[in-house]
Amino acid sequence: MKQKKSELPRKPRVPRHATPLANEIRIIGGDWKRTKLAVADRPGLRPTPDRVRETLFNWLGQDLTGWRCIDVFSGTGVLGFEAASRGAKEVQLVELDTALVAQLKRTQIQLGANATQVVRGDGIVTLKQMNPASMDVIFLDPPFDSVLFEPALAAAGRAVAPDGFVYLEAPILWKDEQLKDHGLMVYRHLKAGAVHAHILKRLAPLPAA
Repeated sequence: MKQKKSELPRKPRVPRHATPLANEIRIIGGDWKRTKLAVADRPGLRPTPDRVRETLFNWLGQDLTGWRCIDVFSGTGVLGFEAASRGAKEVQLVELDTALVAQLKRTQIQLGANATQVVRGDGIVTLKQMNPASMDVIFLDPPFDSVLFEPALAAAGRAVAPDGFVYLEAPILWKDEQLKDHGLMVYRHLKAGAVHAHILKRLAPLPAA
């Protein structure tokens, strides 16, 4: 016997314009320590785990006062906001996804993060437009299944200051032989699950254009 249409269980209604939140991630140090940030449910979004970020900022030093930073594939923005929380004077958060840009701006307002600038655009193009040797820290966390690693590293090799750092998050270990054409070398490395976290430093002299 068929059920009447009115007797059939109804599917839960999902608001069309709501941005679902998959989870939250917390800032682990600095002025905004323990502050939770919303993480939008977007395909491929992969926030840097707490353990990796804790190690990263131990490597960089807990106090980033006066540093200039850029988070090139910003996503949740947690790397850039961590840097600002620890005193960075200038942090650019660059993201192409419109929904993620909107979330970054909400987080910026939530934190009162006056040292941060949210930019909607192509992170590699933005990095190429930077003055040579001008950035103290460059955060690179491209989608793992992308072909963006080589061009991002090439741009970072020119934009990072002589005593600056490039943070690279990748699905594989990048070795000095692969990095030398971009004027970079491995300074620190950590493997956590499927993530290879690297701190890179610049070789001298500055790579040719």
